[in-house]
Amino acid sequence: MYQDPSDSPVHSPSPEHTTTTVERGSFCLARCSCGWSGAARRSRDRARTDAQEHLGAPEERG
Repeated sequence: MYQDPSDSPVHSPSPEHTTTTVERGSFCLARCSCGWSGAARRSRDRARTDAQEHLGAPEERG
């Protein structure tokens, strides 16, 4: 399992939630310190969006 250091943390509006993205083979998924885990995605951007949605954060475009 590989964790991309550039993706960690995605966003943390409260101290009890810290999200990261983790790669498993050709898939990427979002995880949170609260125990939540998003669906495996082929797109890193979609995994980041899953993490932002979990946190209730507005989607950031850049």
